[in-house]
Amino acid sequence: MKIDLNSDLGESFGTWKTGNDAELIPLITSANIACGFHAGDPSVMLETVRTAREAGISIGAHPGFHDIEGFGRRNIAVSPDTVYAETLYQLGALSAAAKAAGMTLQHVKPHGALYNMAAKDIRLADAVCRAVRDFDPDLIMLASGSGELYRSAVKLGLRAAAEVFADRGYSDDGTLVPRGMPGAMIHDPLAASERVVRMIREHKVTSAAGKEIEIRADSVCVHGDNEKALEFVRALRTALISEGIEIVPLNQIV
Repeated sequence: MKIDLNSDLGESFGTWKTGNDAELIPLITSANIACGFHAGDPSVMLETVRTAREAGISIGAHPGFHDIEGFGRRNIAVSPDTVYAETLYQLGALSAAAKAAGMTLQHVKPHGALYNMAAKDIRLADAVCRAVRDFDPDLIMLASGSGELYRSAVKLGLRAAAEVFADRGYSDDGTLVPRGMPGAMIHDPLAASERVVRMIREHKVTSAAGKEIEIRADSVCVHGDNEKALEFVRALRTALISEGIEIVPLNQIV
């Protein structure tokens, strides 16, 4: 069995710092790098790409809403045309940094509210996936396996990878429990690791309300801005290795 470990990184900007990118990057296999809209800036993007190159890990774009004040986690009423254009813009920005560092993008994973809204709204999902296809049809779309974003990627001929979250709770419909609600966050790294192993081996997870739901796992995410991110990734690696589950980048899975 194989699994990818991904984390949302490069989310500092200006004098504001967040995350433990330098320590996390050697422990993961795929880095989702912020593209300057919800977080990140040109210098941070380039630095993060270079750090990933030195560690020998794969990189992907992490585009979000143009909402740096809300860290891209506020639902915003935007048209599919705007989502298409803004996604394309952000892919271009990170691709330029990658090219300068001698790297290429492996995948795309939308951030925050864009990710969650596109998982439920087929128009937004299609807009994101069309932008990815028009930019580079070889890129992998990383998304929840039960959502519209994943289905749209398959429909448009993109490679799609199903993502699960180590540090987030699930609702009965397979979506993430909204932040701020009971059960939204998983705080115990060991408990999270046990859940992840079950998701990979049994394709099941227990929702915050206690319901057993089906789930598919090609990649496991730990949010880089989680204050326990380093503990989570270390615990995950230990659990996965002990279970004989190989940790590899996405392009070796899909």
